[in-house]
Amino acid sequence: MTDIVIKAENIGKKYTIGHHAERGGYTSLRDVWIQNARTLWNKTKDLATGKAIIQGDTMEEVWALKDVSFDIHRGEAVGIIGRNGAGKSTLLKVLSRITEPTTGRVTIKGRVASLLEVGTGFHPELSGRENIYLNGTILGMTRVEIKKKFDEIVAFAEVEKYLDTPVKRYSSGMYVRLAFAVAAHLEPEILVVDEVLAVGDASFQKKCLGKMSEVAHAGRTVLFVSHNMGAVGNLCSKGILLEGGEIASGGHIKDVIGRYLSVHAGSGDVDLDVIKERTGNGRARFIRAVTRNGAGDICDTFTIGDDLIFDISIVSPENIRSGRMSLSIVSSDGRPVYHLVAVDSDFELTNIQGEATIRIALRKQKIYPGEYYLDLWLADTSYEAFDRIQNAYKFYVVEGGTVVTRQLDRTSAAVHEIPEWSRIK
Repeated sequence: MTDIVIKAENIGKKYTIGHHAERGGYTSLRDVWIQNARTLWNKTKDLATGKAIIQGDTMEEVWALKDVSFDIHRGEAVGIIGRNGAGKSTLLKVLSRITEPTTGRVTIKGRVASLLEVGTGFHPELSGRENIYLNGTILGMTRVEIKKKFDEIVAFAEVEKYLDTPVKRYSSGMYVRLAFAVAAHLEPEILVVDEVLAVGDASFQKKCLGKMSEVAHAGRTVLFVSHNMGAVGNLCSKGILLEGGEIASGGHIKDVIGRYLSVHAGSGDVDLDVIKERTGNGRARFIRAVTRNGAGDICDTFTIGDDLIFDISIVSPENIRSGRMSLSIVSSDGRPVYHLVAVDSDFELTNIQGEATIRIALRKQKIYPGEYYLDLWLADTSYEAFDRIQNAYKFYVVEGGTVVTRQLDRTSAAVHEIPEWSRIK
């Protein structure tokens, strides 16, 4: 018990949000005046009673965290993972004492340094030099401590040339480099880092992960939120998986990552028949897309080295004696990754009437981590399109698996290959 540095007991965080009622048709000037007067009165009443000022005709309570409990010991590196909206950032804000929990309590032993958003604690009008001292003071450091670490901070952030420039003129990358350098070098007992590292380039991310590993090995505690499963798996020994504001899994990081990858099994099944944004003459059309892993499970999240299997269903009222089909995989920034054409595999659609399902299997796929979309194309032998859907379906590739052990820079390539290396001279 004496080794526990963070103890969370039944934490809950509730937010009240407002919704404006839809007002169709004509709105008179009188209605606008009445609504504005009502809004002003509600704001004044909330301010007088100490309530948060919330705009809207109706109010809704949303629980970002519900009954969250865990213990974190000194020297542990803990990865907090989950999809967007799971409550990860809210949890870090509660642990960093930025926001108060609605229910429950948090006990923290030691000084906490948090990096939750780019430039948190920075004053835009002050120079980089001045913000180092300002941010260090906010984190509870003395001027002597900051001065002792000053050169290391500047060298790590690589902003020597702009040290006396107001930080409002910094790029987002420079901002986050300096913010992380201050937080990591001022020797907090507990270092809390959100997905903010996604702003930096590959070399900076590698340096940051190295620094966090150094902090953890020095006997201090690290809490790390990231969607990069490779980085989380390499840095952290324990993990917490959040789903809908609740803890879905906790324990050894490999087990938690495995649960994260499987928890959304079944979401890789899409009804294409309802998509209206499509082209073609409609003689045949796509009606369903399913993605499966090598075990045959339906899912939409894969690691490098997994089998990636697409089951694409089509329907044709008339007999299609011979057809052509292709599937393109495109990254979220529009880069083509694969263009898979049936005839390249000596496969031809023949005698299709009614429904048919075509399976396309990429064995041990090597796509870099990221978010990807499918473009589907179906045509006759003269290449007149029956049906074409762009961005028909979305799936994900994440870090992890057994094929790649290093962290990959998802901006450097589309496909990861492992060729034979040899020296011939």
